[in-house]
Amino acid sequence: MPIKIPQTLADELVRLNIISTEDIATFLDLAQTENKDFGQILVEKAVVSDADLLAIKSRLYRLPTIDLEGYEFSREVLKEFSEEVVNFYKIAPFEKEGNVLKVAIINPEAIDALEALKFIAEDKKLALEKYLVSYGDFETVIKSYRTLSGEVGKALESLTEEESGKEGEEAGSIKSIEEITAEAPVSKIVAVLVKHAVESRASDIHIEPFEDRVRTRFRIDGILTTTLTLPKTLQSAVVTRIKILSDLKIDETRLAQDGRFSTKLGNRKIDFRVSTFPTKNGEKVVMRILDPLTGKVELSELGLDGRSAEVIEKAMAKPFGSILITGPTGSGKSTTLAGMLKKMNSEDVNIVTLEDPIEYFVNGVNQSQIHEEIGYTFANGLRHILRQDPDIIMVGEIRDRETAGLATQAALTGHIVLSTLHTNDALGVVPRLVDMGVEKYLIPSTLNVAAAQRLLRRLCQDCKLEVKANIAEEKMINQAILDMSADYQKEYLSRSGYTIYKPNIENPCKKCGGKAFKGRIAIFEMLEMSDELEKIILGEISDRALRQEAKRQGMITMFQDGILKVLKGIVSLEELLEIAQAGDSA
Repeated sequence: MPIKIPQTLADELVRLNIISTEDIATFLDLAQTENKDFGQILVEKAVVSDADLLAIKSRLYRLPTIDLEGYEFSREVLKEFSEEVVNFYKIAPFEKEGNVLKVAIINPEAIDALEALKFIAEDKKLALEKYLVSYGDFETVIKSYRTLSGEVGKALESLTEEESGKEGEEAGSIKSIEEITAEAPVSKIVAVLVKHAVESRASDIHIEPFEDRVRTRFRIDGILTTTLTLPKTLQSAVVTRIKILSDLKIDETRLAQDGRFSTKLGNRKIDFRVSTFPTKNGEKVVMRILDPLTGKVELSELGLDGRSAEVIEKAMAKPFGSILITGPTGSGKSTTLAGMLKKMNSEDVNIVTLEDPIEYFVNGVNQSQIHEEIGYTFANGLRHILRQDPDIIMVGEIRDRETAGLATQAALTGHIVLSTLHTNDALGVVPRLVDMGVEKYLIPSTLNVAAAQRLLRRLCQDCKLEVKANIAEEKMINQAILDMSADYQKEYLSRSGYTIYKPNIENPCKKCGGKAFKGRIAIFEMLEMSDELEKIILGEISDRALRQEAKRQGMITMFQDGILKVLKGIVSLEELLEIAQAGDSA
């Protein structure tokens, strides 16, 4: 009896017992409904891995494969096919040698795509070499067509064409607001900036006017990087477009303004907090990106582990009392609070927040935005919150004596209160509360935990460099560990040296965008209330006494927490020292 040779990918997957005959119709229908490739559906549903499917297709269709991760695409080669052709037919050129064009394809069974490929090749008088690529690699090709400068360049070309096509209009003539904002290319430029900022994991977009140009910078992992330079002539139009989106006064250019707008990217609703600021060269715009994906972040992913995690978990489980987090602006306090709210949120508790602004939307939590210009302040809002029968209250920041007093009373009367302060470290929380007029005797019965945090850039886990700690680094690490509790000493102390990691600045990989870092992580310290700490507060508060109590508790300082993350290969020692020194001088 002759062996049946598989004719299609579906036949081959059935032969290999990866899917059943009954499943084929289901997956084919799903592929048609979602307008996706059959194989792509299988990968997304975890029926088979992208790499395994690529190997199967290579054997079945007798075509070579190509790995395009980190591949340097030539703009000239990409121009061989339009972006529309690549997106529609799922075929893309990636290399050209003489008259031979190498093309990446994902589905050799797509007859229309192969016909289009043949037609294009004949039209351009090119010979073709076809290579199979994974679905992930094909996305890399697609992204190469969507570079920021490329997309903005197209919009600028369109704008130039429009300008040159206008006859009889005087050079430098002043346009009306309606004319400026109706220009589609300007809207396109702003949309492209916003999209690429989100895709780049940026936290802020800076649009800065100079005498001869407009500079655009993204803040990624805490570092500002120039991403684009626009012509000076576009400054007014771009700023006006952003103002209209944010519902700001278009004709007011002498005063600073604040606003916000939302947009949808894929299935995500992204919020932008907008601030304009007058400078001698025109208005500067900063857009803070508020990504709701943070609502999915777990506390452990933020960097909370070990003793710090135990202390905060215990405090969150208490029926009342406050948890106060301290740190400078941009140290991740709001993100930590959002993570805590997410963990504490359940059907049987009423959580109400007062924020300025609402940075992360947490499903099921009653979040309120303060408006100081109409008298709705933290203090005023807190009075109203107490009438809302809350179990958990989150106040964005304790800024004044009135808010400090109300928050303390709320913690005293059976509520859990989460908030932030501005001090250098956890030990500074108690003296700060006293300075803000909170009676000493109230602090021990209301304060559960005083926490502090800073943000460090995570090393890219794909290209970080492993090195042996030198003598000075080893001494620093030993000293930090010897100041920790016996449990930590037993686990981490080494007499034979330490392996640490450094950023691959010289040759970073593509996965981190050539930056050697990817994302950020927090270092923490947690001082919890104890009988001994109560005695210090009710007696003579001194920095020395607080430090002795912190050590007695086994508190891991931010620097020590950073050392542990250095030994785990999460951050570099240089980054820790830079942040620690900045914190000491703050």
